[in-house]
Amino acid sequence: MGSADACLPYRDRPLDGPRRGPRRPSLDPLTSFPSPTRLPWSPTLNAAPADQIRLLDVQALDVRLSQLAHKRKTLPEHAEIETLNADHTQLRDLLIAAQTEESDTAREQTKAEQDVEQVRQRAARDQKRLDSGAVTSPKDLENLQHEIASLAKRQGDLEDVVLEVMERRESVQERAAELTERVESLQSKIADAISRRDAAAEGIDAEIATATKEREVIAGTIPADLLKLYDKLREQQGGVGAARLYQRSCDGCRQELAITELNEVRSAAPDTVLRCENCRRILVRTPESGL
Repeated sequence: MGSADACLPYRDRPLDGPRRGPRRPSLDPLTSFPSPTRLPWSPTLNAAPADQIRLLDVQALDVRLSQLAHKRKTLPEHAEIETLNADHTQLRDLLIAAQTEESDTAREQTKAEQDVEQVRQRAARDQKRLDSGAVTSPKDLENLQHEIASLAKRQGDLEDVVLEVMERRESVQERAAELTERVESLQSKIADAISRRDAAAEGIDAEIATATKEREVIAGTIPADLLKLYDKLREQQGGVGAARLYQRSCDGCRQELAITELNEVRSAAPDTVLRCENCRRILVRTPESGL
């Protein structure tokens, strides 16, 4: 194998001997490896080491902002309020049904009482006729007495109906009162949970505002091209666009660099913006990089 191939990383060496072909053109430094040697950085993008370190500060703040957003979204009060609202809806439906039944029973009771009153008035008229002596015919007298007896039985039956309806109405009223109390209790619990949720959200929002302002300040000191690359990678890589090189491993993907990659990193200029070959994130050198 030729000396030129010996400089290539092991995985990029040809399997069937050296080949001499035209070099591929360099790719977009923001999205791709720049050359056939697949170096883990873009030679056209440079930034002072201090700027790269500050990029880690921005990354830490972005992680913090993501955590705060997740915390706000998953506040336990959200699930509590959802459960309470579901219970409230169910109880409210039961209360409406009980109130409707109570209203129907009240009308039924009113109708039964009116029937009793009608029979009572008719029986009173017949009794008055009987007591007045105006009816002299034995047959008419017998019929009148028979009707008074029938009306008395009818009145008794109707009064039993009234009592039965009143008992049902009383039972429905008790159930409606109980449901009303439970609904009001749930409403109180919902109001309390909402108050706690809003207070917690307010505290998180204050933290988000502070972190956002701090990020704006630090990001304003970072070169625009480096920040642009970082933001693009962060969007592509699940919120992490830059990671430190720590003890010869990328903190982004937790993969240890191969010896050839470490040698390339060691030989790179301090202001060269490195990229992890495994996860493609910006790789920032620090005193803990283990180089």
